[in-house]
Amino acid sequence: MSRDLRPPVDILHYEIVQEQASALGRMGRTLEQALTRLREFDAAHAAAEVPTSMQPVRRKLVMEAGQALWMFVVQREATGLRDSRHIMRTYNVPAEVQRCMGLVPAPSKPTST
Repeated sequence: MSRDLRPPVDILHYEIVQEQASALGRMGRTLEQALTRLREFDAAHAAAEVPTSMQPVRRKLVMEAGQALWMFVVQREATGLRDSRHIMRTYNVPAEVQRCMGLVPAPSKPTST
């Protein structure tokens, strides 16, 4: 039976850092997936020719990517990584996604029956 001789606070700190790294990985993958869905939509619909009926779909994809970006930036900042310019370059985040980062969509109005 092996015994860990580190102080309990060191063990706890190590576990916290592991969870932070895991959360960063999850948030990064979520951002990548959201940006991929947006890019695939744009590839399927030429930007100048997006039909009016499809504009809400695209707007939703932009908002989802903005939310994923916001969550990733906040998680990074919580770990002490304050400069988000690296994220914008590495993930090639479109300006429109950056502009809606952190915005919460208005709740939908209940329909009357």
